[in-house]
Amino acid sequence: MKLWMRKITVVLVTIMTLGLYVPPISLDVDAEENKDALASNPDSFDGATLTVTETAEVEIIPDNDEDYFIEILTEKAKEQTITKLGPRIAEQIDDDFLDDILHNMEDVVQSVLVDAGEDASEYIGITEHPSKGFGEKIFNIYDYRTHKDIARFHVRRDNRPLEGYWFNFHYHLSNDGFEEHHVIGEIFWDKNVPPKWMS
Repeated sequence: MKLWMRKITVVLVTIMTLGLYVPPISLDVDAEENKDALASNPDSFDGATLTVTETAEVEIIPDNDEDYFIEILTEKAKEQTITKLGPRIAEQIDDDFLDDILHNMEDVVQSVLVDAGEDASEYIGITEHPSKGFGEKIFNIYDYRTHKDIARFHVRRDNRPLEGYWFNFHYHLSNDGFEEHHVIGEIFWDKNVPPKWMS
């Protein structure tokens, strides 16, 4: 009888404590070696920034590496655009979209970042919440320091008589008070009404 009671007690304690105990996270040994190398010979990393990622890997990013920041922001712009379209729309316009719109949008994002200047590029960010439903906003490029938008990227649904629905991708710049539409490209949808964004 004692053995049977022990088994029940062990099972009950296991069920009650399930998820309450989190084992300690061990750090990656390579990360510690890279940190030690930096501490022992700081001259070898002159003009660089040391960052430790969540997995405790050490990554060395050269200061003012504009290409690195541009690459990160253009990838983020692509992600936000695909998120905005949603799976139902993205599946049907995938080929045209990737060939035309994303390439043009990438070029525009790069030119906006270059226009912002080398010193400002690391302070530039992209908003993360495209508007749902029928809203036009895909993302905004803004300056962290001033909290002001530099460029706003939108997509509008155009219903052209006898043609059907088109998606008009465009952007606005702060230089003209976000008034002028700068066209990135257009994609034909269908004569039927397209689904809401992000659906």
